[in-house]
Amino acid sequence: MILTRRGFIAAAATSFAARRGVPAAPRPVPSRAQLQWQRDELAMFVHFGVNTFTDREWGDGREDPAMFAPTRLDARQWAGAARAGGFRAMILTAKHHDGFCLWPTKTTDHSVTRSPWRGGQGDVVRELVDACRAEGLKPGLYLSPWDRHEPSYGDSPRYNNLYCDQLTELLTQYGPLQEVWFDGANGEGPNGRRQQYDWPRVWRLVRTLQPDAVMFSDAGPDVRWIGNERGVAAETNWSTVDPSVVPYPGASGSAVMRMLQNGDAAGTAWRPGEADVSIRPGWFHHPAEDDRVKTVDALVDLYFTSVGRNSKLLLNVPPTRDGVLHDTDVARLSGMRERLARLFAEDVAAHRRPVWRRTGGGTAVAEIDLGRTAVVGIADLREDLSRGQAIARYRLEAADAGAWRTLAAGTTIGARKLDRFDPAPVRSVRLSVEYAADTPQPVHIGLF
Repeated sequence: MILTRRGFIAAAATSFAARRGVPAAPRPVPSRAQLQWQRDELAMFVHFGVNTFTDREWGDGREDPAMFAPTRLDARQWAGAARAGGFRAMILTAKHHDGFCLWPTKTTDHSVTRSPWRGGQGDVVRELVDACRAEGLKPGLYLSPWDRHEPSYGDSPRYNNLYCDQLTELLTQYGPLQEVWFDGANGEGPNGRRQQYDWPRVWRLVRTLQPDAVMFSDAGPDVRWIGNERGVAAETNWSTVDPSVVPYPGASGSAVMRMLQNGDAAGTAWRPGEADVSIRPGWFHHPAEDDRVKTVDALVDLYFTSVGRNSKLLLNVPPTRDGVLHDTDVARLSGMRERLARLFAEDVAAHRRPVWRRTGGGTAVAEIDLGRTAVVGIADLREDLSRGQAIARYRLEAADAGAWRTLAAGTTIGARKLDRFDPAPVRSVRLSVEYAADTPQPVHIGLF
């Protein structure tokens, strides 16, 4: 998707309104929380629970809580590995689909209180949150709406009350959270009935109890799923969406998938994408996968296909049955950070101010003279998201005592667009904004 017909019409209407002196409807801009969330770029997902001990991905809710028995759980090690890898936040599966709660909830006895871990006095959520704050990370929590253990699941009013009670505990007992993570998982409960979730009530509860947190789900309302679990955002990725297309988490259909993957140039809601993926084939730790951890090269590629395409990367790193991250996973995280640090060590365009010229209502050109010839292979383009997102098509060209040649071309830029190309000697660079959905503002240009 380069530009939808609807997006073209909206942009044309904006241009016409400007010519007639009619105020156009303002384009969406991010809230302070959304802006900071995206600037953090990297967050770690932590899938941990009874599935870790049953060697399964999805539990059925009949697991004995006594099997949850990590021998040396160390959330500080998780957080330390995340910080060493360049991550700025962590999100814990406080409850997965099996219904086992990692905190001492009052809503069910299917929790750590019936586990031998810490003598039944343990609280994984507390340890995670405390470890995050000790390591300077921002904590977040995932509470699965699907609960295969809870008898009231499928009795919609009763279960909605219980779910909101669980959510209230998590939102009021652990201090400020950066992100509250939901999905649309909706299967059978113990009684075989399906649940009708009260999402408006859930979102109001988060707004009331954690007003500075962003909420993730297919339908936001603050952050959207990117449409796959491969850590890959689309080349065209608008942070704006039409909220009517994805009205609730779990909605399906081709239009839903297009909206999740591409957003909408004419969208009325700011809802940036989060790209989730696991460092291993599974989301929970399985010993058989210890030799199938993503390589440093693969992790760096994920950075380019998520952060480098106007998204945020949520990388899952699951603890072992002992309660620590595996040495291989930890080494790959630090290796990823070291590789990225080398790639972005020297911005040859730093301190070189571009000459910016608007050439039309939706076009502009920026030129930089580097003052010397340098070999570059990566371009780092960034819009000022505090003013919204506008650019729909661009071309980056370079010259070195010769004709201009194209280094990269694309559609959206947003928070960050990273383009890799064959290393080339460059003295002058020209960025042409060939189309924008609004008046294009100056773009930051980095060259590495």
